[in-house]
Amino acid sequence: MQDVIDRDGFRVNIGIVLIGPGGRLFLGRRARGRGGWQFPQGGVGRGETLEESLFRELREEIGLGAEDVLVLGQTRNWVRYRLPARYVRHDLRPLCLGQKQRWFLLRLRSSAAAFRFDATTQPEFDHWRWVDYWEPVREVVYFKRAVYRQVLREFGPMVFPDGLPTEMPGGTAHGAPTATAEGTA
Repeated sequence: MQDVIDRDGFRVNIGIVLIGPGGRLFLGRRARGRGGWQFPQGGVGRGETLEESLFRELREEIGLGAEDVLVLGQTRNWVRYRLPARYVRHDLRPLCLGQKQRWFLLRLRSSAAAFRFDATTQPEFDHWRWVDYWEPVREVVYFKRAVYRQVLREFGPMVFPDGLPTEMPGGTAHGAPTATAEGTA
C-alpha cells in the first residue's frame, strides 16, 4: 500500500477507539520491540475510502471484521500531530512531518470476539488489554497524548451520556471500573 501524504506533509490516517465490556477500551502493545501501547491506527491507501481503510486496519491489526463491531461515530474533523524531529525520515519522499487522522468509535458486538495479530507478516501488536477510559492518554507515546485526549473528549458523550469520568493526573479516570482483561493473540 502506498501512503497518502498531503501537501502539508501529513500522512492520511485513520484511528480506532474500540469499546468493549463495561465501557473499557482496547489498547494494544506495539510489537517487534517498538514498545508502548496505543489504539489501532493506520494509513489510508490511495483510492481507499476512510471506511474501507477502517475495516482493513481493523482486520490487519487486531483480526476483527465489520461483523464484529458497531460503528458509533467518527471525529468531526481531521486531528493532526507532528512527529518530533528525531522521528522524521528526511531521506524519504514525500517527506512526512506527521499524521492527520480521522478517528472512529466502535463498539465490540460480542465479548467472545477473538483478537488475532497474525493477519500480516509484520503484526502491529503482540499483546492487548482492556483499560479505563482515560488510561490510553497516559500509555501512548508522549507526542500523541494531545490527540488521544482530544479524541476521547469528543467521543465521551457517546460513551458516557451521563457525563465523562473525571480525568486524573497521569491519564486515569476516577470512578471507572478497575477489573482487567488482557491477552495475546
